[in-house]
Amino acid sequence: MSRLFDCQDEQSRAAGIAAAASAVRQGELVVFPTDTVYGLGADAFSPDAVRRLLSVKGRGRDLPVPVLIGSWRTVNGLVDVLPPTANDLIAAFWPGALTLVLTAGSGLTWDLGDTQGTVAVRMPLHPVALELLAETGPMAVSSANRSGSPPAVSAAAALQDLGDDVAVFLEGGVAPESAPSSIVDLTDVTPRLLRDGAVSRAELEDVLGAPLG
Repeated sequence: MSRLFDCQDEQSRAAGIAAAASAVRQGELVVFPTDTVYGLGADAFSPDAVRRLLSVKGRGRDLPVPVLIGSWRTVNGLVDVLPPTANDLIAAFWPGALTLVLTAGSGLTWDLGDTQGTVAVRMPLHPVALELLAETGPMAVSSANRSGSPPAVSAAAALQDLGDDVAVFLEGGVAPESAPSSIVDLTDVTPRLLRDGAVSRAELEDVLGAPLG
């Protein structure tokens, strides 16, 4: 049976994060607030958990799952080489609503879908998300809704959509930003903007000092 914790209450928040971290370690799914919409998350290094996430979402392997991290330093363990452009964007926009597509580390043993050797990674700007990620490590995270439904902006809305397919829901109030994260692909020489989102093209190009592809 699903459990919902109100993370706007200090005691409930501590209990909720502990319950969510435990659920993730057991290969279950959790819902938690981020600085964009609510996320549906699983242990990024558990292929079974990621497959379950894709199944619950109704999402195919052709749409790989992004990864959220709790510290910008963690990204160094997910790639073999971090390009200088990534360092610039991380310094400017992390934690925040910017997802970077990078060449994944050659030694990683995970299965996020048909990634073609890449990983989409972000550090969210939300205290509950960061506390949870500090306990779990990198999590595979998609928006907390079934494909075809609108992204959830509260845990209560996600509970209505996802129900008992999710072990723990962390309620942090209505999401402060309904726009998704911007996505920049850094796997080629010229950075490419794959999705317009909360961070504008102009802001990104100002940091990079060059036009995006």
